[in-house]
Amino acid sequence: MKTRLMFDFAKTILENVSFDPKLFYKELHKAINQLLPYDVEQLGEWVNGFVKGKPELQESLNLINA
Repeated sequence: MKTRLMFDFAKTILENVSFDPKLFYKELHKAINQLLPYDVEQLGEWVNGFVKGKPELQESLNLINA
């Protein structure tokens, strides 16, 4: 349950900072380091969909696919 809250919190933060690519990258990096591997995988799927129409955030995919 607690990890689900952290996952949802990470998504909310990322949505809220998506106006700034550098901040988005920083927060995504932080989330990857804090979440469990399964949640990181789920977050990766979400980020892939979220940045599709946002070319300025595409660089963040490097964190997910690393």
